[in-house]
Amino acid sequence: MTTTTQPLLKLLRRIERGLDAIIQPVVFAGMAALIGVITLQIVSRVLFTAVGWTEEVARFLLVWITFLAGTLAFQRGRHIAVTFVVDALPGRLRQIARIVALLIVLAFMITLIVIGYRYMQVQSFQKSASLRLSMTYVYAVMPICAAIMAWYALVDIIELLLGDETTHVQEEPL
Repeated sequence: MTTTTQPLLKLLRRIERGLDAIIQPVVFAGMAALIGVITLQIVSRVLFTAVGWTEEVARFLLVWITFLAGTLAFQRGRHIAVTFVVDALPGRLRQIARIVALLIVLAFMITLIVIGYRYMQVQSFQKSASLRLSMTYVYAVMPICAAIMAWYALVDIIELLLGDETTHVQEEPL
């Protein structure tokens, strides 16, 4: 890695940390809200008349939390992977295999952005049953998170191409 590429990598990593600093508290707040909504749902069913909107809010929160937490897991390399073959390869072949895998991930994420955006537009006329919320907001999580994961994959590819061996947090064996 040359000294001319170090500022680029620093900028890319700073942007990643910024995204991480936004997504992490949102996931935490979503989890706290999910716990609160489900608690309200249980208490209201047992003690009072059930509050109708709690099930819908819980479902929407779970969808958003799942996608956002998935982006954090992707950024940290925490998704399930079988890496023993790639890890057994010599240095240069290992790097090529990782780049190819990331290019496939990038292509998938770009496809998911396009499909998610189209689906979001198709469902834009639909309103949720209880809250009368536009379903666009619920389905927007798919292209948003796919774009963030595509960014993470692109940064990883750039790091591998520039020869930086410290690409993100590596998965530690359990």
